[in-house]
Amino acid sequence: MEQCIIEARTLSYLLHPPMMDEAGLASAARWYVEGFGQRSGIAVTLDAPNDLERLPDMIEVALFRALQEALTNVHRHSHASAVHVQILHDAEQVIVEIKDNGCGIPQERLCRFNELGTGMGVGLSGMRERIRELCGELKIQSNGCGTSLQITIPITGDVPALGAI
Repeated sequence: MEQCIIEARTLSYLLHPPMMDEAGLASAARWYVEGFGQRSGIAVTLDAPNDLERLPDMIEVALFRALQEALTNVHRHSHASAVHVQILHDAEQVIVEIKDNGCGIPQERLCRFNELGTGMGVGLSGMRERIRELCGELKIQSNGCGTSLQITIPITGDVPALGAI
């Protein structure tokens, strides 16, 4: 019973870490990256500003979910030993980059995803749609030495209402 409670609490925290409400994306990303490294055995580094301003909730949640999906894909598919996460932002946009040293994505699958939006599964497709709804962009580059995923979301202008996502 105690193990069930621990696992339920962990799952709840993974779905929406309380520190995201309290301290924002950078804090939640630090917590998640640390735990992911421990759970997966993959060396994960995070470069995020200590003074990252609070972003609209919809942007923080979308970026956190994208980070989760990207790291899950690294663990499941890339055979990487290391991954680097970087969060950058200025007055106009926030950028999250996730780069691994794994086997990469076959070019034909990557081209099909970039051109048609198919061939990569529901995780990346869902991530791309969530980012697009925030007027953002998802770029994926890959070769035999790893994969780089870059998410750019503007932080100026109107953010869609909660029900839109």
